[in-house]
Amino acid sequence: MKVSELYKDNKKTLSFEIVPPEKNSELSSIDETLDILCELNPDFISVTFGAGGSENCNSTIEVARKIKEKYNIEPVVHLTCLNYSKDEIDLIARQLQQSGVQNILALRGDKVPNVQAKNDFKYASDLIAYMKSKYDFCLLGACYPEGHPESESFVDDIKHLKEKVNSGAEVLLSQLFFDNNYFYDFQEKCKVADIDVPVIAGIMPAISKSQLEKMVSLCGVTIPPQLKRIVHKFSSNKDALFDAGMSYGISQIIDLLTSDVDGIHIYTMNNPMVAKRISTEIHNFI
Repeated sequence: MKVSELYKDNKKTLSFEIVPPEKNSELSSIDETLDILCELNPDFISVTFGAGGSENCNSTIEVARKIKEKYNIEPVVHLTCLNYSKDEIDLIARQLQQSGVQNILALRGDKVPNVQAKNDFKYASDLIAYMKSKYDFCLLGACYPEGHPESESFVDDIKHLKEKVNSGAEVLLSQLFFDNNYFYDFQEKCKVADIDVPVIAGIMPAISKSQLEKMVSLCGVTIPPQLKRIVHKFSSNKDALFDAGMSYGISQIIDLLTSDVDGIHIYTMNNPMVAKRISTEIHNFI
């Protein structure tokens, strides 16, 4: 099933993201996580993708295949393009087709040390246009409620987002954020730009100080004063920070659902207890 079909009847979706192990030999280590996540019956599960190398690719495809075949849940495979040629993308696309995968989150990907960038795809919109011209996948695109860190301006960022949609992106999945006002402002900007595809809100509960600091460094997201106080007060108490961070994230989600967001995507950090607690707390709202 294509993810885009879920939104035809104004359905509000709940989905999760997982990160496959780096080595094929460690694939069994994710089984327990998948057992719990799939028991929660999400609408789909996205599987991240390595920046380069066949083993990273194989792990992603194998996990996606397991989600599809064993649990009968739709996988969405992340696919980066900066470090791949068209021939390599074609090979991956055929592997995905053979595995029954119908949904791809098309990404540019980050520059990685010791991995040579290729010249075939400069932006995610290039990959989307290429895949749309050759294959029958549902293509999702990433979006950034606070703007992409590399964009010159928010106007420029929305322009590039419009290009993704015009190239064939049918659903947009947002980068994480901790202040819903950024997401609501972003929604308005999308309307003005006539971007009318479903936009799913990406949420990562702040349950670890180090993890939060890493995300701020990588993504440039804003930490609201309330969340800063939570992290400061409970940084030395792991259990208290987990509970407080989860409560903050759940409040975010309930507010978003109250405002009729198209869907919620949970960055689980491969912690199934995060997904389980959120699912339990919000099941009456979705």
